[in-house]
Amino acid sequence: MNAKPNSIFRLRKHADYQRVYKASRKLFAKQMSYFFALRPLLGADGTPLRDADASSPRVGLTVGKVMGKAVDRNRIKRRMREAVRRNLATLNTPVDVILHPRRSVIDLDFPTLEREVATVFRTIQKVADRDPVRQPGRQPGDRSNKQNSAPSL
Repeated sequence: MNAKPNSIFRLRKHADYQRVYKASRKLFAKQMSYFFALRPLLGADGTPLRDADASSPRVGLTVGKVMGKAVDRNRIKRRMREAVRRNLATLNTPVDVILHPRRSVIDLDFPTLEREVATVFRTIQKVADRDPVRQPGRQPGDRSNKQNSAPSL
């Protein structure tokens, strides 16, 4: 595979984005909102996923047209990718993350943006550390295995 090292850590496929959106809820930081989902190592049929590296996180960015013209959107994405690259070591679990920056990121000084991304990644890592036992094929927030019973008082 002739891929650049940074491309391994990027979330690319539409289906992966949709899986993360479906498996999580929108969380907020000061300059961005984000979604994340722990990546299952096995698919629904029990076979290993093709591009699921057991140890690496993947990060995707969404910067819509509401953020400005193409020049502005591309600048936001370049700044975000660099901040992600510098802080990716914070995540040491197989997790898919989608970052959705606010327009104010374009004018934000880079050290502040970098701290914001680091804070988001630390938060995600804390949540992942609390859930060390992941069932194959099960997503966070999946309540299909819980019984419908009355709460005990």
